[in-house]
Amino acid sequence: MTIPLLSLIVFLPVAGAAVLMCLRNDDAVRWTALGFTVVDLVLAVAMLAAFDTTTHEMQFTEKHPWVPAIGITYTLGVDGISALFVFLTALLGWICVLASWVAIDRKVKEFMISLLCMQALMLGVFCALDLFLFYVCWEAMLIPMYLIIGVWGGAGRVYAAFKFFLYTLAGSLVFLIGVIVLYFHGGETFDILALTAQDLPFDVQSWLFFAFLIAFAVKVPMVPVHTWLPDAHVQAPTAGSIILAGVLLKMGAYGFLRFSLPMLPEASVYYSTLMLALSALAIVYGGLLALAQDDLKKLVAYSSISHMGFVTMGIFALNLRGLEGGILQMFNHGVTTGALFLFVGVIYERTHTRSIADYGGLMKVAPVYTGFLALFTLSSMALPGTNSFVGELLVLSGGFAANMAVGTAAVLGALLSAAYLLGMYRKVALGPASVGARYEIRDVNAREMAAILPLAVFVLWVGFYPKPFLDVIDVSVKNLLTEVHGKGSGQ
Repeated sequence: MTIPLLSLIVFLPVAGAAVLMCLRNDDAVRWTALGFTVVDLVLAVAMLAAFDTTTHEMQFTEKHPWVPAIGITYTLGVDGISALFVFLTALLGWICVLASWVAIDRKVKEFMISLLCMQALMLGVFCALDLFLFYVCWEAMLIPMYLIIGVWGGAGRVYAAFKFFLYTLAGSLVFLIGVIVLYFHGGETFDILALTAQDLPFDVQSWLFFAFLIAFAVKVPMVPVHTWLPDAHVQAPTAGSIILAGVLLKMGAYGFLRFSLPMLPEASVYYSTLMLALSALAIVYGGLLALAQDDLKKLVAYSSISHMGFVTMGIFALNLRGLEGGILQMFNHGVTTGALFLFVGVIYERTHTRSIADYGGLMKVAPVYTGFLALFTLSSMALPGTNSFVGELLVLSGGFAANMAVGTAAVLGALLSAAYLLGMYRKVALGPASVGARYEIRDVNAREMAAILPLAVFVLWVGFYPKPFLDVIDVSVKNLLTEVHGKGSGQ
């Protein structure tokens, strides 16, 4: 009997949430949530270890009838692209629990249940091979994320939660219309692989491309539909920011990879210049906004807009280096920016301020904290030897090959990244001592180190030896490019 590995990975957090409902003690809730997320990570590692990197076919597939009258099935499977993000989601899950250990001190059970349900739905998005199942998980994610921001967020949490919900709901409704149109034009099936094999007319592809673009652009987010992100990040608790930056933003880019490129190849090729221009705009505009911030969390939030611009640029460069770089950069961004939000949360718990001006001289009172912060700061600015350097180099190489002007704009964005990140680190760690007089600062403790170290390992692992990660995605990316250019050459 075949073990339904993907179902176990997806539904284990749900089982954990069910167990939490029966508990009353907050410490028991925390330890139980941590246990379920760690086991989920072990299963994801087992999946990745057994993954066959020599084929682009979907692996660990499961298929069961769900609503046979209209062709809806419960179908799961992963290829090289989605397997990497199943692992990333599981990796960040238990780190979010650790990050919430002290920060969340009210309604702990409800928070952990929301967090576990959120993780299950995100895993469902990456594993779903039925379009209806994908949409259910995609849409249902709004609920736990809305609660995490709206109940456990900062002073402006209600406004931020509503803004997040309305933006993403609007995009999801347009996506739903696209799903219905695709269903009828694609042979009345929700099977993602069957829909990928369809050869849709160019006018239908164009309509669907922009319908999907609206939905995916909100999630990434791309300029100009990005304004919900800084509010959501600033008001969200630390775990909410980690999961938002680490995984949720990847959903939009993943949508381009799973739907726009393989299902709408002619439209993707035709509108690739537009997408490259929007990506360049996000890179430069996000960098300029980050440069102007005094709020540490806002700076990291705006940097996400810029860094996700590199991801979409790599995807729509439509060449091997760009695509592989874009996908690797999605993973890198989840690790590095997730870590930066963790560091913001760690220092906020001690000082209850996010103003960069309040943090001068941290190196003197928290040397371990500032040492690891230096690593993740250098990673975010793509210093050689860190994970982001590999991804950004591939993206820039692919971007210049696709469009010289876009590649040049991306280089400007990289320079802006160095400016705001080095400026931030200088003020926080190396500036005149100011925190000692106002706050009692202590260095990171064992629990915080347990959350930091795995992320630091991946920064250096991918930076010095990216081959295992590129091997996972390589065959699937080559097959995707064959589909895009094979079908897309018809326009």
